Amino acid sequence: MVVKTVILVSLYLVPLALITTGVASTTFQMFACFVLSGFGMAGVGMGVMHDANHGSYSKNPLVNKWVGHTLDMVGASSIVWKMQHNVLHHSYTNIDEHDDDINAPFFLRFSPNAPQNSLHKYQHLYAWFFYSLSTLSWVTVKDFIRLKRYYKKGLMKGKNAYRNAVWKLIAWKLGYFSIILGLPLIFAPFSVGMLLLGYVLMHFVTGFTITMVFQIAHIVEDVEFPLPDSEGIVEGERILHQLATTCNFAPNNRFLFWFIGGLNYQVEHHLFPDICHVHYREIAPIVKATAEEFNIPYHSKPHFLSAVLDHFKMLYVLGNMPKLEPVKA
Repeated sequence: MVVKTVILVSLYLVPLALITTGVASTTFQMFACFVLSGFGMAGVGMGVMHDANHGSYSKNPLVNKWVGHTLDMVGASSIVWKMQHNVLHHSYTNIDEHDDDINAPFFLRFSPNAPQNSLHKYQHLYAWFFYSLSTLSWVTVKDFIRLKRYYKKGLMKGKNAYRNAVWKLIAWKLGYFSIILGLPLIFAPFSVGMLLLGYVLMHFVTGFTITMVFQIAHIVEDVEFPLPDSEGIVEGERILHQLATTCNFAPNNRFLFWFIGGLNYQVEHHLFPDICHVHYREIAPIVKATAEEFNIPYHSKPHFLSAVLDHFKMLYVLGNMPKLEPVKA
């Protein structure tokens, strides 16, 4: 994990340093560096900060805390992410209006239980563009919107905690933009327009990469989208819920496993989020054998591209099927 952290953080920061210092002196070199930095940012998000903010990077809580700030270093908020991901996504996986990963804007529909409109029939064609915008929205406005919403949902302890979180969010954002965008704008030998275009390209790479990894793990044809009853209770046991709503992909792709922090073993991650991802390959055969023994779901796609194709089909299905209504007793 330490070696991976050094490599991925360097992949994020070194290309930006080459742009800022003018070592990357041509337009092609500048854009190439921004693309590399985008992949580095995605790697930091999936392969480093993800474990740290789950508390599984190290046995030392302080190490997890400080390594978890690599998310703030790439422009998003570790405070907001822990509530959005650890609390809402892992507790209410694929449950409409509770799992924030499938709570989409009006032009996207990620659950058969969500309202449908006429735009959704085309989402399998245009969703990919908006995936690319995801991290750009996080580093600008989305973190502030989510923080306020989570405070209203009662996920924060009082007004003081909320105010402190807002000030921390502002401080981290100012630091991020000052270094990652401000320094190149001041020192790099390129126009403001070209640098801004490169910066957006960097986020396009990161946003698309990260969003695809999470979408093909939960928005595919095999998985379920449970509904709570009138009292807000979801039938079934937590582990069975995770197995029913989650899908692995490309389990034999070692490079993908390394780069995305083992998130192609999404089932194992949802069952054991407090275990470092380097162990998922060894855990997976045990989980699969146990699922087969008790005749319970264990979803897995053999390749990354087959999972992407399945997600494409699911976007089409969700875009064209009417909202499911709860069955009345």
